[in-house]
Amino acid sequence: MANTFEQKTQTQIDEMFMRQALLEARAARNQEEVPIGAVIVCRGQVIARGHNLTEMLTDVTAHAEMQAITAAASALGGKYLTDCTLYVTVEPCVMCAGAIGWSQIARLVYGADDEKRGYSRFAPKALHPRTEVQRGVLADECVALMRDFFQKKRLH
Repeated sequence: MANTFEQKTQTQIDEMFMRQALLEARAARNQEEVPIGAVIVCRGQVIARGHNLTEMLTDVTAHAEMQAITAAASALGGKYLTDCTLYVTVEPCVMCAGAIGWSQIARLVYGADDEKRGYSRFAPKALHPRTEVQRGVLADECVALMRDFFQKKRLH
């Protein structure tokens, strides 16, 4: 018998939703955007998706997390995402961490660390104090997507 949602471990659930974020990251890559994707999950359902749109929108704030947070707030009809988990393929930057903090997201799950621009280096207290963080979920896949994108950029 197949596992039901309730029978899955938290790790399996996190990997399942991170795969959805990776689909978003690939959509960004296919649009010549930095391949970062995000999904927001509330009560076991994906309620919002986003990927980088900074080039398309010529907007430095159009990060995957920002797109997903805006969509989730709209879906729920409120600015606080206290029952939600954000899955994102790369550690959020300071700007996105601030938005995650203001939205009071319950849980942040990300794949690849971002040693150059990640919030944990510059603003480790930017998240809401109650936000739980899980890092490194499908990190190898998330890192490979970024590495391949920038290697191809350097060749052109």
